[in-house]
Amino acid sequence: MKAATLDGRRALSRPNEKLSVGFRSFLTTECQALLARLKQLKSFGLSMPMVGAANISLPAQRAIHLLLKQSVQELKSRILTFRAVLRDTPDLEAWEAQKGFTTLKLRFNWLLDSLDIFADALTMRSEHNIGVWLAGMDALAEDTLQLKGRYFRSPPLITYLDRGHGAAIRRARTRLPGGKSNPVAIIRVPRERMISTGIASSLIHEVGHQGASLLNLVPSVGEAIKQMALVDVENLELWNWLDRWISEILSDFWSVASIGIGSTMGLMNVVSVPAYFVFRLRAEYPHPPPWIRVQLSIAIGAALYPDPQWDRLKVLWNRLYPLRLAQPNTIETYKGLVDLLPAFTHLLLEHRPKLL
Repeated sequence: MKAATLDGRRALSRPNEKLSVGFRSFLTTECQALLARLKQLKSFGLSMPMVGAANISLPAQRAIHLLLKQSVQELKSRILTFRAVLRDTPDLEAWEAQKGFTTLKLRFNWLLDSLDIFADALTMRSEHNIGVWLAGMDALAEDTLQLKGRYFRSPPLITYLDRGHGAAIRRARTRLPGGKSNPVAIIRVPRERMISTGIASSLIHEVGHQGASLLNLVPSVGEAIKQMALVDVENLELWNWLDRWISEILSDFWSVASIGIGSTMGLMNVVSVPAYFVFRLRAEYPHPPPWIRVQLSIAIGAALYPDPQWDRLKVLWNRLYPLRLAQPNTIETYKGLVDLLPAFTHLLLEHRPKLL
């Protein structure tokens, strides 16, 4: 005979043993355990202790609450369906019952993974002073994502602190574990970055990743770079480097456009590491090497906000990390990139993606 499956299809008969009474009872008990655990998943509004000023925005609260509520309801429905199959299908084979249950367990773990992503971002909101500080960073992040022309619908943004050196963003409308769309953008900022100019520079750089995604800038500017490379064949290799780094460059552009020289000074703070790392040029890295990345930030700032301060900042950076400290085989590449910056910056400023 053929056995019923969870999705309504029929499995081909196999010479396996039918589901024993003991195994059927075991799986039914495991389903009941999953249901009991699901009942313990509460809205963050009922479980996160924090002062009102430290809370995330109402749109972010609603988006997360609806996502988790929908996910719990869907999983509960799947568990009840599977339990009914166990009860009403006497000829169900053991291998197929086990396959259905392991799929439920995977979905349950994906739900917990998604829950932990938001819990990591919300738990520290109860820390004295830190919670209110983070709420202010949320407001800054959402403010710098807004464009006057309303070219896109901005998602809610929330921030949190973590260990490590690099900031990061889990963009809104990307896939969460299990395949659901993330309803909010979650920005992680290293604790060591919470001093001086590094705060806003790092935060808004990550916001830039979200903004570039909403405007579809990476493929759009990437195509413009490729067209330029076809014309400027002598500098083809240099244009290829810029194309490889374009996602990070656009985020730096967003940051400089938002807060001016504070962005570049914050970047200098972040990438002030031993010279070997400042000049390390690797094709597999998505970020430009720190030395040319600061040069790019200065060039963008000087084009957006002309002022002698940018020249002074460039002199300072070149004194801190003179080009002679680079590996000999990369010096000519760096010189070529510096010479190309005016043309590249002009390309960025004049570019108009479809949404703009």
